Amino acid sequence: MKKLPIDDHARSAAPLSLSAKPGSAPAWPVRPTQAQAEAAVRTLLAWAGEDPDREGLRETPQRVAEAYLEYFAGYTQDPVALLSESLVDDVSGYDDIVMLKDIPVLSHCEHHIAPFMGRAFVAYVPGRRVTGLSRLARVVDALARRLQTQEALTAEIAAAIEKGLEPRGVAVLIEAEHQCIAARGLRQQGMPAVTTRFNGTFADQPAMQDRFLRLASQGNSR
Repeated sequence: MKKLPIDDHARSAAPLSLSAKPGSAPAWPVRPTQAQAEAAVRTLLAWAGEDPDREGLRETPQRVAEAYLEYFAGYTQDPVALLSESLVDDVSGYDDIVMLKDIPVLSHCEHHIAPFMGRAFVAYVPGRRVTGLSRLARVVDALARRLQTQEALTAEIAAAIEKGLEPRGVAVLIEAEHQCIAARGLRQQGMPAVTTRFNGTFADQPAMQDRFLRLASQGNSR
């Protein structure tokens, strides 16, 4: 499957393309069974120095396998299709920024499978179509529920909106704190990373970028 293009700073992260349909073949030739997944968790527990058979850990392999289905549910979702489910081909003359702020982001980095959490700010300038505001949040969530880098996630959100809505411009900002920094390595907390992506009119007009960034910062008390 061909992935939508993303910028040079955003490495390919999601094994499925933005246009992948639920039930599409996974990148791995044969998807392991839940029993195999649970066995892998037992191996990791033993490798960490634990006894997988002690009372507190007996059910952990099953819980972890089931949690992975929830954490990575985005592989079964098509973000572009999510937009089209609430598509309207009449903007009624509206030609300014449509923006959704403080969208919760919970994803897992592809390097250590450690969570990164924060919020996204998503905006677009309609062309000939709009979608329900909640659909923007659904796109963010679907793409976040995959193994990701924050850079790739930012670019993929913008690409999905661009493909699904054909707007005049798209802007995405994500601010997130990474547990691979807070809980390992540097072990430093309170250092959020910020990534942005500007397409179309937001890329061509610095004044539009400035408006987006001002709107993103207004009323920000978190």
